[in-house]
Amino acid sequence: MSTQKLILYKFKSLYQILEELRLNLNFKIIFVDNENSLNNEIEKFNQYIIISDKKYFNINNQFFLENIPINISQLIEKINIELLKIKFNSQSGLKINNYIIDLNSRELLTKNIRLKLTEKEINIIVYLSRSDKPVSIEELQKNVWSYQSDVETHTVETHIYRLRKKILDIFNDNQFIVSEKNGYQIK
Repeated sequence: MSTQKLILYKFKSLYQILEELRLNLNFKIIFVDNENSLNNEIEKFNQYIIISDKKYFNINNQFFLENIPINISQLIEKINIELLKIKFNSQSGLKINNYIIDLNSRELLTKNIRLKLTEKEINIIVYLSRSDKPVSIEELQKNVWSYQSDVETHTVETHIYRLRKKILDIFNDNQFIVSEKNGYQIK
């Protein structure tokens, strides 16, 4: 699991406290005191939280402490909650071709049309979208279903058939998942 990133912006006193506790925390702690340094740090990370003692309106992923002093365990709990919110929100917009997959609500969206999907259907689409070549049935069995490759089953074909039918019925798109000679692919 990757370490969470905390960027303390113009909040030296909290940085010093957290730095003393660093060995007991699962956070990478960074202090910045100007906007250029902040922008440089933000570019390095996908998921992070910026902690400050006042609200800056031009900064995203910000958590500001207005009620201090605060118990350290309460602070850590609040930070973890904020990091979970950021992670949750970051999963709500995976773009694949003309579609957006909302992993949180398990929906495939385009042009204000929504298709509710199962968790397995989402996993199939995400796995296929990450490959630039056709994905074999055996690979899908192993990596999406965790089946052994010697298991005789038509589970993959059945799921993909039903998923393609749902997409065709709702979006009139029979080219989103294509069947190739050696597997399935999203082009």
